[in-house]
Amino acid sequence: MKRMSIESVAKGFRNKEFLPSEITKILLKNIKKIDSELNTYISLFEESALKNAILFDDDINKGNYKSLIHGVPISLKDIFLVKDELCTCGSRMLSNYISNYNSTVYEKLQYSGAVILGKNNMDEFAMGSSTETSFYGPTLNPWNKDKVPGGSSGGSAAAVSAGLTIASIGTDTGGSIRQPASFCGIVGFKPSYGRISRFGMIAFSSSLDQAGPLVTSVNDAAILLDILSGFDSKDSTSVNLPSTQCYKVLKKGKFAPNNFTLGVPFELLGDGLDEEIRKNFEMLIKSLTNVGFKIKNISLPNAQFAVATYYIIAPSEASSNLSRYDGVRYGFSEDSEDSTLEEFYINNRSKGFGDEVKRRIMLGTYSLSSGYYDAYYLKAIKIKNMIINDFNNAFKGVDCVLTPTSPELPFDIGEKRNDPLKMYLSDILTIPANLAELPSISIPFALSMTNLPIGLQLTGNKLDEEKLLKISSLIEKEVSFDKEP
Repeated sequence: MKRMSIESVAKGFRNKEFLPSEITKILLKNIKKIDSELNTYISLFEESALKNAILFDDDINKGNYKSLIHGVPISLKDIFLVKDELCTCGSRMLSNYISNYNSTVYEKLQYSGAVILGKNNMDEFAMGSSTETSFYGPTLNPWNKDKVPGGSSGGSAAAVSAGLTIASIGTDTGGSIRQPASFCGIVGFKPSYGRISRFGMIAFSSSLDQAGPLVTSVNDAAILLDILSGFDSKDSTSVNLPSTQCYKVLKKGKFAPNNFTLGVPFELLGDGLDEEIRKNFEMLIKSLTNVGFKIKNISLPNAQFAVATYYIIAPSEASSNLSRYDGVRYGFSEDSEDSTLEEFYINNRSKGFGDEVKRRIMLGTYSLSSGYYDAYYLKAIKIKNMIINDFNNAFKGVDCVLTPTSPELPFDIGEKRNDPLKMYLSDILTIPANLAELPSISIPFALSMTNLPIGLQLTGNKLDEEKLLKISSLIEKEVSFDKEP
């Protein structure tokens, strides 16, 4: 089966071309055939997926549609809780953890009639940019199996790209949806912070984490945003607004390129940007100008400090969030009758966490420690606010900010594992949107000379997903990227 969109599957159901059970069986067959090599899934819900798909066959035959995703197979990053199912977060620490409640994301998908195929591989506790830190081994990029798929939602991105799911829900803390979407040649969308409930989504950095879709089209991103968004009283960070209605707006199509101005922060696109990406991006700007978009040079002067700021705030919050994993109530535990309580904790956390997670816990604990809190964490919060102000000033004159998604092409597996600083710079163009709590999307627009996908990134004003998706839809039509691995 070729890669399909939510829209095309929903249309196929309505035209009686196929049924949910047929699509689900094909996907499960492909997963068993291909995924032993790609490693995009940690767990597969084969029995429940088939059972639900068969039930949905009857609904589809009767024309009883709950939503556009009724009967559509979708997967989840292994960071979302599903009751009575394994949720590992890609870590040995949670390799035996069975959830006793559901995440809001899962419940909204279930209520809308989605068929949940299983859980996708990820960097351990969402810490990484390559999906190499997973306890379950690295995921490979479907475009070139010697390359990484990006991270931390690399399993989700690779599964969508390889046609092993119709869509997947990932999380984005510093680019973890958009960067793997760029590396795998699909669309990845991070909504504004608070748009989608974080309840039942295992926390990495609570002030930055946001769930979002990895899909094959901008329209699919709008469909899933409308289903997943909305206020949730169980999440204190949830924005008190109703669900969005972006898909209806996109389908009306009453908007044109000459209505919009795109801001390009050329100061961020200097040294460190791959030359092939630069050339393709410059060609993109010319193309967008020719069809009517207005392009404006903007300044985001404090964005140059975004990576440094992120790697103070995110590890600080991670060190606090991960302190609960001690092997007492749940999680990896290797008890010894002769060990003291301190030795028990040290042994469990030393063996349960991987190197990257330990690195970030130590960095965060240091930043929050007495004597360093003011010098590091508080200063990072101040710079975060300065970055927010920079974007606020930029949006006075532009509708969206346009950049490449990543400064580099997908890199070789193992290339950066021993150089964490180089790995951290992979997210230099995506992190600012997280710090500023803004909606941001990656759309594939070109192929490199070595047949690797290149993504563009559009970042919109806070809670203005509708305008962002309008512009994204127009650009998607202009670039007409229809390549597959």
